[in-house]
Amino acid sequence: MTHHCDAKTPAQPFALAHLPQAAGQARTIAQELLTAWGVAEEAAECVLLTVSELVANAVLHAQPPLCLGLGCDHDTGHVHIEVSDGGPVGDDPAAGLADDEHGRGLTIIDHLAAAHGDCHESGHAVHWADISYQE
Repeated sequence: MTHHCDAKTPAQPFALAHLPQAAGQARTIAQELLTAWGVAEEAAECVLLTVSELVANAVLHAQPPLCLGLGCDHDTGHVHIEVSDGGPVGDDPAAGLADDEHGRGLTIIDHLAAAHGDCHESGHAVHWADISYQE
């Protein structure tokens, strides 16, 4: 299958409201880009779920501002997702993650992503994941 994603498309930044509805807004943005890039439906669903999890975690556990970045790299066959935020609320960046109702997002991302990670600096954090769109 031929993909229309440009080689090394840079992450396009989109500011999101720091509200529970941000995950839905992020999914809409991601879906539009994935369609434009020609990413297959199965891979797109993995990207959309990852976007939702990263954005929801930022809304629940971090301070504003909230920003979504998406890029497509034809050379590696990955969609790159970045969610940046204003850093954790309180002193513990993992606060609330052990709760039975929450805390499954990183397990889901572990399963879906080819790679993922975090970069924390004072007053700023970036959470990223690369999702393969090639079979």
